[in-house]
Amino acid sequence: MFLRTLAFLVIASVSALAQITYDSAHNATPIGGTWCSGSQNVVTGSGFANPANLTFVYPKTTGISFSFTETGFYEVARYRMSGNGSSPQCIIAVVNWAHGTFTYNLNGSITLYPFGDGYQQIQSPCAAKSSFIETYNDTELYQSWQIFRDPTDGPKLHLFQFDGAPLPPMFYNSETPSMLPTRPLRNVSSPSPSSSVSKRAVPNSAPPIQRWEAAGFIAVGALLGGALLI
Repeated sequence: MFLRTLAFLVIASVSALAQITYDSAHNATPIGGTWCSGSQNVVTGSGFANPANLTFVYPKTTGISFSFTETGFYEVARYRMSGNGSSPQCIIAVVNWAHGTFTYNLNGSITLYPFGDGYQQIQSPCAAKSSFIETYNDTELYQSWQIFRDPTDGPKLHLFQFDGAPLPPMFYNSETPSMLPTRPLRNVSSPSPSSSVSKRAVPNSAPPIQRWEAAGFIAVGALLGGALLI
């Protein structure tokens, strides 16, 4: 009897998660599509990154962009700068791209699992190595998300990082996700299964610019209540 009741509760919890309510107070639209911050010059897709040769098309302005499909794929494009008050000439720029799959978690958070072919370019004119490109293969956890309908700008996506810090609000750029093919696009070693998420900020917020690292996912099990929908 106890096992039957427990199974019923688990099924009921999963069913409740699948029944997302779209209303003006929380989710005015589904999350599927392309979302862009600010002037919307940073947009996911072929106009931003070329993974085959590890290059970027630099946008006119900084910003972030997320694309999601209703079938569980995502892509993210980020272009951020960080100033240095004591050395104004030492501006650090980070251009970042990744894609993969995502899951809705039981507590309302979202986890992004990269394919492993992401990369980023870091430019720091005052550093010993002023510009370099490195692989970006980090699992990202967003504590919560909300979509509001702005009376002027329409739907706006709000993502909150693992620590609750909000990303810049993103405007609904396109109902059809602007994305590169949803599969690994360059030859890299297969990413190891994510067992931890770093408690550091992704390069979305500046200053300072910090990146997620694929180490330290230890606290996620407790944070998610020990359950991930994969």
